[in-house]
This record gives sequence, structure tokens and C-alpha cells, in this order.
Amino acid sequence: MNELATDLPAALSAVIAETPGIDWVTDAGRRERLSRDFAWFSPVLTRELAGKTAEAVARPTDEAGVVAVVAACARHGVALTPRGSATGNYGQCTPVRGGVLLDLSGFNALLWQRGGVARAQAGIRMGAMDDQLRPSGWELRCVPSTFRSATLGGLYGGGFGGVGSINHGPLAATGNVLGVRTLTIEPTPRLIELRAPEALLLHHVYGTNGIVLELEVALAPAHPWLEAIVSFDDFDAALVFADTFAAQPGIVKKSVTLFDSAVCALLAQALPYLSSALPAGCHAVPVLVAEWGEQALQELAAAHGGVIRWRQSAAEVVASKRTLVETTWNHTTLHALKVDKAITYIQSGFPAGGHLDQVRALRRHFGDELLVHLEFIRNRDGLPTCSGLQMLRYRDDAQLDAVMQVHRDHGVGIANPHVWRVEDGKQGAINAEIVATKARFDPQGLLNPGKLRGWDERERLLSVDLPDTTVPVLATLPTF
Repeated sequence: MNELATDLPAALSAVIAETPGIDWVTDAGRRERLSRDFAWFSPVLTRELAGKTAEAVARPTDEAGVVAVVAACARHGVALTPRGSATGNYGQCTPVRGGVLLDLSGFNALLWQRGGVARAQAGIRMGAMDDQLRPSGWELRCVPSTFRSATLGGLYGGGFGGVGSINHGPLAATGNVLGVRTLTIEPTPRLIELRAPEALLLHHVYGTNGIVLELEVALAPAHPWLEAIVSFDDFDAALVFADTFAAQPGIVKKSVTLFDSAVCALLAQALPYLSSALPAGCHAVPVLVAEWGEQALQELAAAHGGVIRWRQSAAEVVASKRTLVETTWNHTTLHALKVDKAITYIQSGFPAGGHLDQVRALRRHFGDELLVHLEFIRNRDGLPTCSGLQMLRYRDDAQLDAVMQVHRDHGVGIANPHVWRVEDGKQGAINAEIVATKARFDPQGLLNPGKLRGWDERERLLSVDLPDTTVPVLATLPTF
């Protein structure tokens, strides 16, 4: 059974009293704001998460402060939900059962870099981390479109990948995350170092089975990235170009995206400075390519009937403070919502090899109902393919379910962005190893309770034989 306090106000008062060095937020307005992420992209989540708010927010800035809050919550049975910068989309940091929100955004140091590997505290913003890494010739392998504000721990806890996944696959691909330092939720918390692949047991589970304090990640060489938009009159020509360009082994690139004409029209309205690059009726392929790859970009664009209508050198991107990164991934949905409040989206994954035919078949099936937005990546096995963040105008929940089912019927995977439980979204099923990790690191079930469906079935799940995941304990910390 979960061991949540029956008298939450009294338990919370005790937690706050026992942690006097912590910055606590208790006023209603700030608590409500900090308990939200971008789940409002989904009309379903907007409805289901309404009114779910933490009773207090703790904002530690060092490891001792995090340990103190965790220990006090464990002693008094107070639910605890980790938070980064709240740039996720599924209500990951919304505490559905109240309690304490643990804001780790102030726990944000780059600890060390050794060649192509770096270690940082979970609350570091990825844009800031890149700024610190680039003078040495390195950068993060993949970042979300929210890189300016999103934290490294937030991407690990609730994200997939992003810009750069065209080279290195999703974050979960072997070799991207090398280790994590985690804290158990106990009256006397333990610090534990998990190395890959065990480190991935805490990935994309919304902070339900362990608090990650530090991450050790592999880096990529930093290049001056030229940004361009290639436009096409024909959708299929744009699709083939994007896929061909993404797969070219001789071109160093960081991002390849495809927008159909309906998406282009929304972006042209939301971002007037791009309107000349997105003329009416065009289909567009925004790319990030190393500056010395511009000739190859021009060659392939011309061969496929494309016109380069937007170009910024790396220096011009810095000077303008505008980047095409912030038009891709779920920033596309954000900009579209500025123009049309009825817009929502789905998330799809196309199996490598047949992805172009599946895109074509779905476009024929849906016609104008579905607005095509694709991100070209490598999958976990390194094979070129694409992921979709297709948009549509919401009518009701049945419409969303039907659209997602058609994708499944075509062999396309769905990571449902309209659910807030771990297994109902990207995970897709209950994972006994993830539940076992929670049992070991969070035996009272205090972490983000309600979001891990498998926790309610732990007695059955933990009765089966699981792989040995014994890990070294770094330290047993004193009781606070």
C-alpha cells in the first residue's frame, strides 16, 4: 500500500518546519503555476488535470537541500513530485495527488567535462550547458526545441530526443546516457549510481521511480550550424528530399523537418518574419546543416525541385536570436495554437524502411483533416526514419482515438500525448523492471503517485524473476 499521510496539512507543516534552509513556495498562485506544464496542448489533459496542484513547492539549490526535503517527506508520508522547467507536454510535473513539488531548476551546475563526456546536475538548462561546452568544441547530442529553458533532467525524465536525434537517435539509444546519480525516497535516503543500461530504468517515467540528481551523457562535436528552409510545390517531392537529405552520409546535419502546406500557412501567420520563406501552397523542409555542407544542400535541393527561401549562417542565428530550432518539434504546435486554438496533435513513430509509403498512405486517408509535421531521425537501432507530430483541429475525444487507431492500423506506432499515466503514453505497457526499480528506490510509493499504473500491480509483477539490477550504494546519508 502507498504510505501517504492521512493528515496532509499536519504532515506538510512538519516537513516545512524540519527544513528551514529551503526556499518554500506556499502562496496559491505560484503553486498553481509551478504545478503546470504544457499539457494544455491537449484538450483532454486540460480537462483531466484541472485543479491538480501541489500544496507546497520546495526549491533546493544543493544536494544537501534535496536530501533534506526528501528525508522529511519520507518521514511524514508526503507525496513528492520532481519538476525541472515544466516544458513537458503530458502533465509529468502536475501532482495528481498533491503534496510537495520538488523544483530542481536551481540545482544546475555543469560538474565536469572530459572530452566527449560531461556530467551535470539535473536542473541545468540545456542551452546554458551547450554555452559552457562549446568553447571546448563539444555540445549536447540532442536537445528539444525548448532548449533555452528545458532542463537536462527534465528531458531525461519525460522527453524523447529532439534536434540532433537525426544523428544519435533518441535519448534512450545505447551510448547517449552513460550514468545517473539517484536518490532513494526513504527517511534515511541513499545515493545510488546507476550505469547504463540500468540508468534507462528511470528514463521517461515522469520521476515516478527515483529522483535523478546528476546525469552523465555523451556529447557531439560542436559545429557552426547553417539554418535553411527549402520549399516545394509538391508534397511528395518535399518528402523524398527530406528523407534523402536526412540519410546522406556525407552531409553533416543536425535537423531535418517536413511541414505540409497547411502547417506552413499557420507558421507564416504566427511568425511573420518567415512568411516570405513559406509562400501560400508551399511545403517546406527546414534543415540545420554544418556551414561547409551548404553546397551539398544546394545540390540536393535543386535535384528535387526545391528552392532555398531562407538562410541564416551560424553567426546570423546568434545575432538575430532567432533559430529554426524553435519552429520544430513541439514548438510547431505551440506556434499553430497561437493562430488556431482548436489545434491539437498526436505523436507517431514510423518503422524504418516503409516510412515514406506509410506517410503517403495516411495522407491519402486523412486528406485535409491531418496536418503533416514530420521530424527525421535515426531510431534506437540507428536506422533512418521519421517521427510525426501531426496536428488536427479537435472535435472530441472519439476523433482523437480514431485518428490514432488509423495510424496503428497502418503499422505506425503511437505515443499518445493525451494521457498522463506513464504506461498509457510512450511506454505503451506495464514494465515490471520499472516497477521493481520504484519498489527499491521509493518503497513508500511517494514519488509522483498515481502516474505509474504498474505500481498498483506490484505484488503480482514482483513475484516474477527479474534480471539482477544490483547497483552500488554511494553513501547512506544521515537522518535530517
